[in-house]
Amino acid sequence: LQVSCSTTSSARFSASRTAVWSGIDCAGLVQAIHTALMSPRRIASIAAFREYAEAGGLMSYGTDVAYQFRHAATYVDKIMRGAKPGDLPVEQPARFELVVNRKTATAIALAIPQELLLRADRVIE
Repeated sequence: LQVSCSTTSSARFSASRTAVWSGIDCAGLVQAIHTALMSPRRIASIAAFREYAEAGGLMSYGTDVAYQFRHAATYVDKIMRGAKPGDLPVEQPARFELVVNRKTATAIALAIPQELLLRADRVIE
């Protein structure tokens, strides 16, 4: 997988990672993008999944995907016991998580307010 970007000043950044999971190694892709594009330009980025921050992104804020999958088992149980899927209520996510990557913040010379760090569910040092 090749990630590259050319600017008008002819600066070129590229990185390579091996694709292993369903044709894409998501963590490797995020690391490649950050190594090649984001960090050298000191660009902050936020995504919706924890894995993004764990792979080198600055922050993530979104639903707790693992919790959602575990909660989906209650629907499977109800359907297996005879409930009609159309009769079950649609639920919105109830749990959200904020993950902050201080290592990335330091690399791009970004100061993260202490209030934000205190509210974070996880801070990656």
